[in-house]
Amino acid sequence: MIYYVSCDGGWDGNGTKEFPFKRIQDAANVAQPGDQVLVAPGIYREYVNPRQGGTPEQTIRYQAQVMGKSVITGAEPVKNWKPYREQVWVARIPNGIFGSYNPYTTVIYGDWYYTKEAFHTGEVYLNDKAMYEASSLEAVEHPVPFEPSNDKEFSVFRWYTCQEDGNTVIYGNFHGLNPNEENVEINVRRNCFYPDQTGVGYITLSGFSICKAATTWAPPTAYQEGMVGPHWSKGWVIEDCEIRHSKCVGISLGKYLQANNENKWSKYRFKQGTQTERDAICQAQVEGWTKERIGSHTIRRCHIHDCGQAGIVGHLGCVFSVIEENHIHHINWRHMLSGAEIGGIKLHAAIDTQIIRNHIHHCTRGLWLDWQAQGTRVSQNLFHHNFPPKEASKFQMPLDIGEDLFVEVSHGPTLIDHNLMLSPQSCRIATQGTAFVHNLICGSFTSVGEGTNNVSGTETMNKGSRKVADAGPRYTPYHMIHRTEVAGFMTILHGDNRFYNNIFVQNDKPGTYDYLFETFPVKPQNSVVGTCPFDDYPTEEEYRALFFKEGDEGSSEDRTKYYVSLPVYTGGNLYFNGARPCKREENFREDTKHTVLVSVKQEDGCSRLETNLPQYLPKGMETPMVSTEYLGEAFEPEQKFENPDGTPILFDRDYFGEKRGVNPMPGPFETAKEWEQICNYGRTPIEQNC
Repeated sequence: MIYYVSCDGGWDGNGTKEFPFKRIQDAANVAQPGDQVLVAPGIYREYVNPRQGGTPEQTIRYQAQVMGKSVITGAEPVKNWKPYREQVWVARIPNGIFGSYNPYTTVIYGDWYYTKEAFHTGEVYLNDKAMYEASSLEAVEHPVPFEPSNDKEFSVFRWYTCQEDGNTVIYGNFHGLNPNEENVEINVRRNCFYPDQTGVGYITLSGFSICKAATTWAPPTAYQEGMVGPHWSKGWVIEDCEIRHSKCVGISLGKYLQANNENKWSKYRFKQGTQTERDAICQAQVEGWTKERIGSHTIRRCHIHDCGQAGIVGHLGCVFSVIEENHIHHINWRHMLSGAEIGGIKLHAAIDTQIIRNHIHHCTRGLWLDWQAQGTRVSQNLFHHNFPPKEASKFQMPLDIGEDLFVEVSHGPTLIDHNLMLSPQSCRIATQGTAFVHNLICGSFTSVGEGTNNVSGTETMNKGSRKVADAGPRYTPYHMIHRTEVAGFMTILHGDNRFYNNIFVQNDKPGTYDYLFETFPVKPQNSVVGTCPFDDYPTEEEYRALFFKEGDEGSSEDRTKYYVSLPVYTGGNLYFNGARPCKREENFREDTKHTVLVSVKQEDGCSRLETNLPQYLPKGMETPMVSTEYLGEAFEPEQKFENPDGTPILFDRDYFGEKRGVNPMPGPFETAKEWEQICNYGRTPIEQNC
């Protein structure tokens, strides 16, 4: 059955082509497995709440008739602005328009949310651009640039809200513009396309533009909502959509509501957040978190941008999913929100999730894999400018200074291959069990051996005669292979990392960005590119020797060896511009003669790679042919670096699928010709519209 929807239709439409429904929700109320909902171009100011899911054999498909021209928005226009004082205007909105959820009385709040000012889930948009909320009317009348923002010029466009006589009152400084003549909107709905019930699976959403929802903060220990999402179900496909201007999250593949563990750490403070996170995982497993019921979603070819917290978020519900060929940018670029749940993509428990051929740039951080990145693969992605611009000066916390990829407190196996990682900080490795294979890496590795304790340092507090020590390491789960069932819990030992056939380029001089960290009492970030942060990690032979000492057995055994760092494995890496290998590294090539330049130039909506690297690619390196068997097993889960279906991987094809030689060229591309084609024709490997 095909149902037709047109915002120009009548209220008495019956869903036929001749008499289409006026609202998408009208079709969502009646659509059954196998049905298709065709939506005509237009603006649909509604919350679509799918009532019925499809089946694996018969999905329900919501399709825009013209790609990008059917807009589902959580916003309403405001045209009753009145002059208040100088450049400030005021509007009064009756609270009845909001129903049970008023974004202008709902303050953003939750676990791992660290913003100092009290911001609301509401937003004011001027000509399709989000203005900046102020904490007082005075700050609207006398605006100053918002220091953490990467768009300081526009950050003086401020708004402030309060409640008066059953009205939401909004003041806005439009700097000489008449808001009644411009396109000024406010978000009034919490979600745009999101079932309010769990288990509504197998829905395809294709070709829509979806924007301006008043979403809430979405940590892993809370109801993890988004502007769009499957809400704890299976088999959704979100494709060819533009997802933009969600106050917090664009697309959520996240957790359902656990009423007994809803921001529990923030509310009560008795249990630390890491503990409530473990509680949430175990409770979900009892309540049906299985491969058969949850996950296996696909997000592909979407344009996701200008969201406050994350473009895509997911905890538990993102398992066995594919996120591919998306363009994600300007996520948290305004820095209005600050906390530990921010990224172009932020996933917890991305078990067997494949993140492939995405273009991620100008985000606070590109991709954050937090906990349980087991069987996760990050392949053929282009990362750049996921770091503050050089004119940036002030941030609310160290985590606001990001990187291309952050892998945190996971046991692996996490496979990172054939990526271009071009930001000044490429990867924060507060984890173990990773394999970096055939990447171009132009930034440093940070948090190596750090970032895995609940409390840093050796802080103690005295309670009478009882001394409470430092909170210590975070114990995180690992799982049955290719399943969700928890196999065990363990702290992070660090190491168990592999670096094969990568190209490292020191793009910026070490220390160039040290000024960004001056206001924070943290250990300086490493700014030297290469594997050198692993200087002190053992080889496999050194590690094994700890366990087979004569006489070290039984009651006399030294059991501290079970908590030492794990080995690091290297080979076939190439270093330029002072990038440094680790001390124990063998079989590498270090070029100290030539200066290599690598940059991304953006023009006409395209990102072009500019580099002279092909001129200096060496010949005759004895690089290994990397495979699943060559990489071995991640230590804790005892799982190989393999495909989600358990089949092995052989890295005998480069980014473009070209056959590699017996001793393959380091980096994503096998031949100098391929590098030159990228540069000469101005087309990055994943550019979609050039």
